[in-house]
Amino acid sequence: MENLSNISTIRELLAQNGFTFSKALGQNFIINPSICPKMAEMCGAAPGVGVLEIGPGIGVLTHELAKRAEKVVAVELDKRLFPLLEKTLSDHSNVKLVWGDILKIDLKKLIEEEFSGMEVVVCANLPYYITSPVIMRLLEEKLSVCSLTVMVQKEAGQRICAEVGTRMCGAVTVAVHFYCRPALLFSVSAGSFMPPPKVDSCVIKLDISREPTVQVREEKLFFQTVRAAFAQRRKTLANALSAGLGIEKASVNLLLEQAGIRPNARAEQLCMEEFASVADAFYRYRKEQEA
Repeated sequence: MENLSNISTIRELLAQNGFTFSKALGQNFIINPSICPKMAEMCGAAPGVGVLEIGPGIGVLTHELAKRAEKVVAVELDKRLFPLLEKTLSDHSNVKLVWGDILKIDLKKLIEEEFSGMEVVVCANLPYYITSPVIMRLLEEKLSVCSLTVMVQKEAGQRICAEVGTRMCGAVTVAVHFYCRPALLFSVSAGSFMPPPKVDSCVIKLDISREPTVQVREEKLFFQTVRAAFAQRRKTLANALSAGLGIEKASVNLLLEQAGIRPNARAEQLCMEEFASVADAFYRYRKEQEA
């Protein structure tokens, strides 16, 4: 079905199916006709490529992905949308709808079963409230996925794509840079949605690296260290790590010195290699404590 981004078409479809928007699910449907074709092109949808879509809404982006990709699997949490999606996507035999919570379903199994022999990419207009959890789950599970192209709140996208070691950097920034090469593709105004959100959005692309950008002794401890460092970002690194990791400050100061980091530095000032050095220093400390 064409014209899925047309306001009149959307209103008619919603009225026919008695559908009302859910604020709890962060539902905002795209009405700017230029956005979805651009996203579909930039995400890499093409013959031989499988696309995992999260939250298809009424199928505006799904329609564009299905025109280009080998297969599209769209995971939707709101069962009320299924009758509507069956209408809007009836022209596409290469689309499969899956009901479920993207934070709970077995993604590895889903990808293996649905995209055998294909290169796989993720493309989605993510609800703002689950942006970070979804991105981190997709990255941490080390799925057979080449890239993530997602629309997110503009400020969140800017933080995710910020350079590590700058003021915009946060724990998610470091985590994303650990696994990926992030890029901000383009901005999207609030008026491009129905109903319009209160803030603008942007589309970002995360190209997943084959190997982490830095080598660490233990990934879990690396991320614990990063989270602790940014949990109290106004405090010095020594104070934040002491509180977050439950280690006395004198020991933290010594470990930071061993890693070549000033104790009065702040988390936003460290680069990826320095975070790795700090985490490895804590790794050695814990091993010594266990001995």
